Amino acid sequence: MAERLRNLHAQGPLNILALSGGGAAGAFGAGAVAGLTRSGARPEFQVVTGVSVGALIAPYAFLGSTWDARLIDAFTSDAGQHLLQPRGLGVIFGSSLYSGAPLKHLIDAYVSDTMIEAVAREADRGRLLLVVTTDVATGEPVVWDMGAIAKYGGPAARILFRDVLVASASVPGIFPPVVIRIQEDGMPRDEVHVDGGTTMPFFVPEAFMQPPTEARDGVPRPSVYVIVDGPLTEMTESRRLTARAILARSIRSGLNQLMLTTLNLTAATAQLQGVTLHYAAVPTTYPHVDFFDFRARTTRPLLRYAYTCAQAGRLWTAFRSADNDRETVRTRMETQAVPCPADDSSPDIVSRAE
Repeated sequence: MAERLRNLHAQGPLNILALSGGGAAGAFGAGAVAGLTRSGARPEFQVVTGVSVGALIAPYAFLGSTWDARLIDAFTSDAGQHLLQPRGLGVIFGSSLYSGAPLKHLIDAYVSDTMIEAVAREADRGRLLLVVTTDVATGEPVVWDMGAIAKYGGPAARILFRDVLVASASVPGIFPPVVIRIQEDGMPRDEVHVDGGTTMPFFVPEAFMQPPTEARDGVPRPSVYVIVDGPLTEMTESRRLTARAILARSIRSGLNQLMLTTLNLTAATAQLQGVTLHYAAVPTTYPHVDFFDFRARTTRPLLRYAYTCAQAGRLWTAFRSADNDRETVRTRMETQAVPCPADDSSPDIVSRAE
């Protein structure tokens, strides 16, 4: 797949966008994508990958600016505040605290036939939309080629497309796992999948960063953009120790460490391949966002914040090789305005992990 991608885009830049998980903080990624359009500096991403809530943003980011209005609506409507419906006594014998029906219905409302057809057309151009889930049986991440699913067409394609998105966003213990029926050797088989973020915080295929075997001078290297839906460090917080609060904190802490490790490994690989890595994360100075607070009064301000920063050109922090090729440094745009991801004065991700 990587070789085919390089051959199709041999004459132009290869831009890769990776969208991470983050629960309600997914509004940051939605606002960032839409704000890049208004900045006039939004690249065409030949590859878009999504994990967890990032998987819900990914189709809109893949389809381009004409889908921005629908992306904003998906993350600012009041529909999100009804996602957490307790299962009552069913929680004793079930696999989750909350019902999975509201999440499935919400995603089903946005995954239209028009979206499927549009994704298929872009896939025909050689672009890739990839979504990650976690196979419960094996504990391994599974990467789904959503463009190939869309090109299959018909009701079955739409159902599978939807179910993969639902599975990728189904946090274990919070939402039930999703049963996905696949065909193997001509026979149907059921697999059970959950949130891709449990095994992979974001997805940047290493092979996609490698140059062609016979790279010519003047051919631009790939550029990687990672949107982290949340802060890169956990802040101390005092709050009532409810079951949901403890579970949310535990999930965030585990994902935070996995995020830092993956980000550092991706940065190291990018440096070795001469690839520029841009990333954006919610600064620690931004007010805390509850992982499971999907109310519009929480998501709307975060989306507006990211939108404003992206529109102003203050979204990305770039990691690139220093002159001595032995250290990684970041460039930061200076500004006197509201702190944005590019203005965050927190330590670099490399020093955080040491």
